[in-house]
Amino acid sequence: MINTQQTIACKKQNLATSASVPKRYNSLLAYASLLAIVCAVIFITPAQAGTKYMAGSPELSAYISGTNEVSPGDTVQLKVVIENKGVNEFKFVQSGIVERDDLPNTAKFLTVSLAAGDAPVTIKSDPQMLGDVQGSSTVSCVITTQVDKDAAAGSYDLPLTLKYTYMYEAEQYGIDTIQYYYKEKNETLSLPIKIRPELKISVISTEAEHLNAGTEGYITLEVKNVGHENGKNAIIRIVRNDLSPVLPTSGSMYIGDFAVNQTVTSRFKISISSDAEEQTYPLDVLVNYENSEGAQVSSDVETIGVHVGKKIDFGIVSEPDTVFPGQKKVINVRYTNTGGATAYNVQARISAVDPFTSNDDTAFLGTLAPGDTREATFEISVDKSATIKEYALDSEIRYRDALDNSLISDPLKVRIVVQNEDSLLGNPFVVAVIAAAVILVGYLVYRRRTTRQ
Repeated sequence: MINTQQTIACKKQNLATSASVPKRYNSLLAYASLLAIVCAVIFITPAQAGTKYMAGSPELSAYISGTNEVSPGDTVQLKVVIENKGVNEFKFVQSGIVERDDLPNTAKFLTVSLAAGDAPVTIKSDPQMLGDVQGSSTVSCVITTQVDKDAAAGSYDLPLTLKYTYMYEAEQYGIDTIQYYYKEKNETLSLPIKIRPELKISVISTEAEHLNAGTEGYITLEVKNVGHENGKNAIIRIVRNDLSPVLPTSGSMYIGDFAVNQTVTSRFKISISSDAEEQTYPLDVLVNYENSEGAQVSSDVETIGVHVGKKIDFGIVSEPDTVFPGQKKVINVRYTNTGGATAYNVQARISAVDPFTSNDDTAFLGTLAPGDTREATFEISVDKSATIKEYALDSEIRYRDALDNSLISDPLKVRIVVQNEDSLLGNPFVVAVIAAAVILVGYLVYRRRTTRQ
């Protein structure tokens, strides 16, 4: 019995041991399979390839986009285009090479500056930073340039300085480290520009005649061609400057061929607005001509100053006349030329209105230079019903200026006092005159008697 039970226990133990062996075997098999897959990925899949360039560098060129022709006195915006024609000559691709961040033919941190050189121009723009320029690409910038007013015609080269950095070598250490080596480069290129020949004028002298506010006169100009172009079929013109009161009446003169350094004299008729003050006003002068290419063009405008004198004006300097109701009387009015020019064929006129009438309301005064005074006489009648007070009759002056233009002055006021006849004795002035007359008569009588004795 004992042996039989032991045998049964041993069998159970062996069965249990046999059952645990397959589980352990399966775990080892799974680990082995995973390891085989990893090895297959490592040894079967090729390593990623990197790129390496053995030679190459930037190659920059520049040009002006659009026309490079300018004119004297112009302020132009030159659009400068920089092109990178640099190539990478040798390229290697293999595993174990770390990919480069920069290429040898890339111009990094490009700075552009333009200078005048020997050209008669002024560069108004500061140096400009344009960033990185890769191979086979372009960048552009705009540079403000002012051409001298008296610039000689011809072709000029403007120095364009390019400053940039580029990678000339990259050294790899191991499989994950790379060191870059850069060089800084300055190079100067030439930008050609052409300054066109142009006719340019200079007004050497001016002479004004009879230029007063409200009148017409003449201005004589001496004009010289100080440019570098001969003008054909040239016409000198004067043009009003903005709102200037100087207005051309005959504003152009044909002079034909106008050669370099030639001087011509031209005379123009101009009028001056009546509201002008005594001062100097601007007037524009230019020349229309045919250039060497057969095109009709205009010179630059030159602005000159034209002095304008005071307008012709008049004033009344006489005291008011006194009249009685119902009286007809000749009154005297003194007119003075208070303006800045001579008035010719001057006629004074009054306008008689109620309670006045006149059959003789015009007086001829002749020529009045500035500061001259003439007396005019007018016959007026006063209505019996006139109110006792001071009146002001309108008066005007008709005259001619130096160019025989007929003009009329601003209205003037002739003062007339209407009073009763008996009011004269109450007038202190009249009393004083009578008293003086009495004293004078008494003195003369006394002198005569003394002389006889």
